[in-house]
Amino acid sequence: MNRLELRLPPVLLALASLAAMWAVARWLPAFDIGIPFRKPVSLVLVALGVSVGLAGVAEFRRDRTTVDPTRPDRASALVVTGIYRVTRNPMYVALALGLVGAAAWISNLAAMPVPALFVAWITRLQIVPEERALRAKFGAEYEEYASRVRRWL
Repeated sequence: MNRLELRLPPVLLALASLAAMWAVARWLPAFDIGIPFRKPVSLVLVALGVSVGLAGVAEFRRDRTTVDPTRPDRASALVVTGIYRVTRNPMYVALALGLVGAAAWISNLAAMPVPALFVAWITRLQIVPEERALRAKFGAEYEEYASRVRRWL
């Protein structure tokens, strides 16, 4: 599994997850369910995801550090302001919210586990290696930040 660490860009994984949900729903229509208010719920979740993601990118840009998730060693600053006071990974929270919104829109029980699988993959193969790189680069400053702000929410 270590060979997969930091290899797959999270946006690409999110798109693959979205495609998987759509395909599963098409292949297994017997698992379609009716979710009340699915469209507005989906739109709110996706809009919230977009807002959280843009807030994360804006903070990275403000601090002039890289947004490349495959190269955390290139971080020039430890971003701890704005949305980063609530979550250490707003861009991944944003992708997960988008996938949960898409799952609600698709409304198929067989597709529902996909966002959780995305979170598990991102945690193990993206976030944990990023944290290792940030600890190596920022030391005690990162440790203190990680002790007061949750990984997800």
